[in-house]
Amino acid sequence: MSNTPDSGLHGTLSTEGQEMSHGKTSIRCGQPNPVCKETFVFQVALFQLSDVTLMISIYNRCTMKCKDMIGWIALGQTSSGEEE
Repeated sequence: MSNTPDSGLHGTLSTEGQEMSHGKTSIRCGQPNPVCKETFVFQVALFQLSDVTLMISIYNRCTMKCKDMIGWIALGQTSSGEEE
Protein backbone atom coordinates (compact mmCIF):
# COMPACT_ATOMS: atom_id res chain seq x y z
CA MET A 1 0.00 0.00 0.00
CA SER A 2 1.40 3.39 -1.01
CA ASN A 3 1.40 6.50 1.20
CA THR A 4 1.55 8.70 -1.88
CA PRO A 5 -1.66 10.74 -2.20
CA ASP A 6 -4.24 10.37 -4.93
CA SER A 7 -4.98 14.03 -5.60
CA GLY A 8 -7.05 16.29 -7.82
CA LEU A 9 -8.10 19.92 -8.26
CA HIS A 10 -11.53 21.48 -7.93
CA GLY A 11 -12.24 24.98 -9.29
CA THR A 12 -15.25 27.05 -8.19
CA LEU A 13 -16.32 30.40 -9.59
CA SER A 14 -18.56 32.38 -7.23
CA THR A 15 -19.98 35.83 -6.68
CA GLU A 16 -21.32 37.17 -3.37
CA GLY A 17 -20.99 33.71 -1.82
CA GLN A 18 -23.11 32.02 -4.51
CA GLU A 19 -21.50 29.37 -6.73
CA MET A 20 -21.83 30.27 -10.41
CA SER A 21 -19.92 27.35 -11.91
CA HIS A 22 -17.40 24.67 -11.04
CA GLY A 23 -15.08 22.11 -12.58
CA LYS A 24 -12.66 19.43 -11.48
CA THR A 25 -9.71 17.51 -12.81
CA SER A 26 -9.32 13.78 -12.97
CA ILE A 27 -7.64 12.11 -9.98
CA ARG A 28 -3.85 11.69 -10.22
CA CYS A 29 -3.10 8.36 -8.54
CA GLY A 30 0.08 7.98 -6.51
CA GLN A 31 1.66 11.27 -7.56
CA PRO A 32 3.08 13.43 -4.75
CA ASN A 33 3.41 16.45 -7.09
CA PRO A 34 0.67 16.03 -9.70
CA VAL A 35 0.62 18.11 -12.87
CA CYS A 36 -2.85 18.85 -14.21
CA LYS A 37 -3.19 19.95 -17.82
CA GLU A 38 -6.97 20.23 -17.92
CA THR A 39 -8.61 23.57 -18.68
CA PHE A 40 -11.47 25.21 -16.78
CA VAL A 41 -13.63 27.49 -18.94
CA PHE A 42 -16.02 29.84 -17.11
CA GLN A 43 -18.38 32.24 -18.88
CA VAL A 44 -18.28 35.61 -17.10
CA ALA A 45 -19.80 38.85 -18.38
CA LEU A 46 -17.30 41.72 -18.55
CA PHE A 47 -19.33 43.80 -16.06
CA GLN A 48 -19.20 40.92 -13.52
CA LEU A 49 -15.45 40.33 -13.75
CA SER A 50 -14.59 42.52 -10.74
CA ASP A 51 -17.24 40.76 -8.60
CA VAL A 52 -16.22 37.12 -9.01
CA THR A 53 -13.83 34.86 -7.09
CA LEU A 54 -12.11 31.78 -8.48
CA MET A 55 -11.17 29.27 -5.79
CA ILE A 56 -8.88 26.37 -6.65
CA SER A 57 -8.81 23.57 -4.04
CA ILE A 58 -6.40 20.63 -3.98
CA TYR A 59 -7.81 17.40 -2.58
CA ASN A 60 -6.31 14.14 -1.41
CA ARG A 61 -8.70 11.27 -2.10
CA CYS A 62 -8.37 8.81 0.79
CA THR A 63 -11.30 6.58 -0.27
CA MET A 64 -14.00 6.70 -2.93
CA LYS A 65 -16.22 8.85 -0.67
CA CYS A 66 -13.61 10.64 1.44
CA LYS A 67 -11.68 13.75 0.31
CA ASP A 68 -9.32 15.85 2.44
CA MET A 69 -8.49 19.39 1.28
CA ILE A 70 -4.72 19.77 1.35
CA GLY A 71 -4.48 23.30 -0.05
CA TRP A 72 -6.31 26.14 -1.79
CA ILE A 73 -5.93 29.55 -3.42
CA ALA A 74 -8.56 32.19 -4.15
CA LEU A 75 -8.21 34.77 -6.93
CA GLY A 76 -10.45 37.76 -7.58
CA GLN A 77 -12.78 39.75 -5.35
CA THR A 78 -12.12 37.74 -2.16
CA SER A 79 -8.58 36.62 -2.95
CA SER A 80 -6.39 34.86 -0.40
CA GLY A 81 -3.52 36.74 1.20
CA GLU A 82 -0.14 35.93 2.69
CA GLU A 83 -1.65 35.29 6.14
CA GLU A 84 -3.93 32.48 4.90
